[in-house]
Amino acid sequence: MLRYALKRLLSLILSLAVASLVIFLVVEVAPGDPASFMLGVNAQPDTIAALRAELGLDQGKLARYLSWAAGMLSGDFGTSYTYRTPVAGMIADRLWVSLPLALYALTLSTLIAFPAGIYAAARRGKPGDLAVMGATQLGVAMPNFWFAMMLVLIFAINLRWFGAGGFPGWDTGLWAGLHALTLPAIALALPQAAILTRVMRSALLDILGEDFMRTARAKGLSRRQALWRHGVRNALIPVLTIIGLQFSFLLAGAIIIEQVFYLPGLGRLVFQAISSRDLIVVESVVMLLVFAVITVNFLVDLAYALVDPRLRSRT
Repeated sequence: MLRYALKRLLSLILSLAVASLVIFLVVEVAPGDPASFMLGVNAQPDTIAALRAELGLDQGKLARYLSWAAGMLSGDFGTSYTYRTPVAGMIADRLWVSLPLALYALTLSTLIAFPAGIYAAARRGKPGDLAVMGATQLGVAMPNFWFAMMLVLIFAINLRWFGAGGFPGWDTGLWAGLHALTLPAIALALPQAAILTRVMRSALLDILGEDFMRTARAKGLSRRQALWRHGVRNALIPVLTIIGLQFSFLLAGAIIIEQVFYLPGLGRLVFQAISSRDLIVVESVVMLLVFAVITVNFLVDLAYALVDPRLRSRT
């Protein structure tokens, strides 16, 4: 297991190195000069040149990349061009919104999808299975931003159970923070729960047709006992894959939901940074999100090896 983990860790480090280079190059080739954008169209060339020197934009791309990469290794993401404050502090403030939101949504998605997928697989072809599959089809097809606006209309405007947007901060209390994130979490969770339910059902149905499941039934286990003792665990590998991908999506892809609910998260920070050509913020936030995606995949690979020891012997 240790050898397997070390190999996966080496792959993670190489992936991060390549990702940092790609992110820097892609952001740097984007049109527009941050200094010119900040000073406006009527700015004098010498003023623009002075601001470029102050921001470090007059250096070569290689020197800027090495400085940025070395800073990230030490926890220094640089200084925002627009706000003139450390990028690390800006990210930390926004991460305390985006990370709990992603975890909240992933928890809701998993709590819905696991029992729904198991229920549908255990009743294949019956009305309960058809009802679950119909609901998941609707969840997959429904745009989450439209669903978010419907949640605001129903629960915030009509029923007044929740606020229509904004985040009061965690210093007001855990309940106040979770209450503000509930509608956004539901908007993110239900479409993902629909996908995870279908994957769980499909994986279980494949397992139920295996020889070892028939052997378990022949030894006297009921269908329900065989399902819970042998089926669910063996169906976890594809489900873990989807859970890992969903967490990455929920953390990195909640820009629209954060806009709908006016949440001060990472997605909104990236949107504002792109609008103001704050390249250092864009690069740092995207790199952090890539790090989260790769790290989650690394943890999922380790979970694979724990669930199915055969994978360790193949590596």
